[in-house]
Amino acid sequence: MTASENDSHGTEPPDTTQPGLSERERSVLAVERRSWPGPGAKEREIREGLGISPTRYYQLLNALLDDRRALEEDPVTVNRLRRVREARRERR
Repeated sequence: MTASENDSHGTEPPDTTQPGLSERERSVLAVERRSWPGPGAKEREIREGLGISPTRYYQLLNALLDDRRALEEDPVTVNRLRRVREARRERR
């Protein structure tokens, strides 16, 4: 067996990156796709529906905006939120 044949039969380390988003990550994006009647409704859904604090939610969301998998999953939402985030940074 040649070196190139050996390489094609799994001697390289496996790719350990996740192929897609977790259910929680998808749920975070789903919350962002919805429109909310008031500020309390969204926070209530975050606490009751997702079972996490709003602070943790926004930490997860911010990380998702930099994740290529999230962009592939929901490019409209991710790009919109990236624009909002960038506008907030520019105002500071």
